[in-house]
Amino acid sequence: MTNEIPTMLTIVETAKKTGLAKHYIRQCCLQNKIVHVRCGKRILVNFNRFCEFLNNGDHTPDNEPQGKIRKIY
Repeated sequence: MTNEIPTMLTIVETAKKTGLAKHYIRQCCLQNKIVHVRCGKRILVNFNRFCEFLNNGDHTPDNEPQGKIRKIY
């Protein structure tokens, strides 16, 4: 069993390494799509898992409406 320490990067560092927008990475964190932790005001992204997320794509359930107006009862 290997106890490998994950590479944790800030949103800005992750954006620089991947070339993606900081806003996109922040939104993925807020929607809990990627593995991250909060350290005070900072958000640290698990870079290895983020790369896996990018390679595998976003697997959101299709039965859940995304961005649609729903009736309030």
